[in-house]
Amino acid sequence: MPYANPDAPKGGRIVFGERGGFDAFNPYILKGRAPWGVRAHVYETLLGRNWGEPFTLYGLLAESVEVGANREWVEFTLRPEARFSDGSPVTVEDVLWSFDILATEGVPRYANAWDKVARAEQTGPRSVRFTFSEVDRELPLILGLRPVLRKADWEGRDFAESSLDLPIGSGPYVVAEFEANRFVSFRRNPDYWGRDLPFNRGQHNLDELRYEYFNDSSVIFQAFTAGILSVYRESNPQKWLEQYDFPAVTSGAVVKSVIPHGRPSGMSGFVFNTRRAIFADWRVRDALILAFNFEFINQVINKGVEPRATSYFSNSELGMRPGPATGRVLEFLAPFAAELLPGALEGYSLPQSKGDERNRGNLRRAIKQLQAAGWSVDADGVLRNQAGEAFAFEIMLRSNENEGVANLFADALKRLGISVTLTLVDTAQHLERRNLYEFDMMFYQWSLSLSPGNEQSLYWGSAGVAASGSRNLAGINSGAADAMIAHILTSESREDFVAATRALDRVLTSGRYVIPFWYSDVSRLAHRRELKYPEILPVYGDWIGFLPEVWWWQD
Repeated sequence: MPYANPDAPKGGRIVFGERGGFDAFNPYILKGRAPWGVRAHVYETLLGRNWGEPFTLYGLLAESVEVGANREWVEFTLRPEARFSDGSPVTVEDVLWSFDILATEGVPRYANAWDKVARAEQTGPRSVRFTFSEVDRELPLILGLRPVLRKADWEGRDFAESSLDLPIGSGPYVVAEFEANRFVSFRRNPDYWGRDLPFNRGQHNLDELRYEYFNDSSVIFQAFTAGILSVYRESNPQKWLEQYDFPAVTSGAVVKSVIPHGRPSGMSGFVFNTRRAIFADWRVRDALILAFNFEFINQVINKGVEPRATSYFSNSELGMRPGPATGRVLEFLAPFAAELLPGALEGYSLPQSKGDERNRGNLRRAIKQLQAAGWSVDADGVLRNQAGEAFAFEIMLRSNENEGVANLFADALKRLGISVTLTLVDTAQHLERRNLYEFDMMFYQWSLSLSPGNEQSLYWGSAGVAASGSRNLAGINSGAADAMIAHILTSESREDFVAATRALDRVLTSGRYVIPFWYSDVSRLAHRRELKYPEILPVYGDWIGFLPEVWWWQD
């Protein structure tokens, strides 16, 4: 890869700090919590991704790929040398079983693409073909990125039941030691079958990847300053400027690195659960967005450094453009004009304040929107609907997760007569309530790529309104959003692909489903000086495939 150092030495270790815990090693089911490292380091896929480009794949477990003229089918041929960590070969049977079990008993995202496979069949000793039931030009790539599991590993076991049985994968690392909810250590496999592939050259350089688990994010930082951890990602620019003067930094033992990137902003913020009647009216959501004093909050939390996510794909060519929809974007959206919310066609932008705490202008606009939606303030200063019900809701947070932002927001809402309860839950409860949509409002972050595709259905598709475990946390039920996702998946030109994504961005942003926070156009990494990374950076920056994949240890 262009962002890997082919001369990187092998050896050394890295220790990460993770929040929460784990009680299982199967990362592909809803039950249990598995370490991220299992998916990233133990299991492999037919194809591997080049993170220096929007969406380019190379052969990994597969030595070749063929597709039909219109991508109506794809055929993969496995490498004869591909092996699991126990030495057994990776077979077509493993591929077919893996894809089927993931779709039928795994997390919902795997079923989405598998539903479009009309036929899966072995076509040779090492070849497997998938024929599709509908047009979806991304499907060959999506299937190429499905993990391949060892079928024999699950004989006599229920795939959907979580356990701490050690996984057997084909990847460069194996699980060496672990203690549930405390730590897990991955060791580089000296017999890794793919160590000499050109695709892997300069990657997987560290001998040990260790993840230590903590209940509190502040403790993770303390562990880093004490030298227990090797690296720390700092998400708070104010803290980066003011609190990195501890001895390890001043002595040079710890280095501060800033990693830029060119990926979309994605979306992070407080999510409205529109399944709840209180947030079903877009004017109510608009009012709360107006009440969120971003400029003031950003100054308090980030010293005003971070830019706001003005849409879901801002910071990229895929983001919606200012003003009215034109050209292909307008053509795509026009059939849905009757259902689109104000701003989708005319142009929508987030409200701005003067930066002072009072935010009077936006609060006055918020009151008008609430009144239009049937809410008014009574003699006691409580906002009520026509049935006399008070406007009150809960914001669900994990400990130390944007508590400061939530408190500032709640204080602003008091002036509108709205009562907000902040509820802090542990990681397990947070995951369960999120999967079942048992929340009014919560913080969430969607990371989006330069190649949006099938995952968009999982994030915003109407099927996720009722199906548990999707990422459609807002309960978006929009024919326009579904249609724009379909356009993304069937576009045959770059022009149509970009237009469809910009149109989807308009639907989502004007839908007012999230109160947008900020995003970082750089990553801030503090790390041991012995840990090095290449000078050439992937376009995605500090993201998947970067740390620890292309880093190395050098005394």
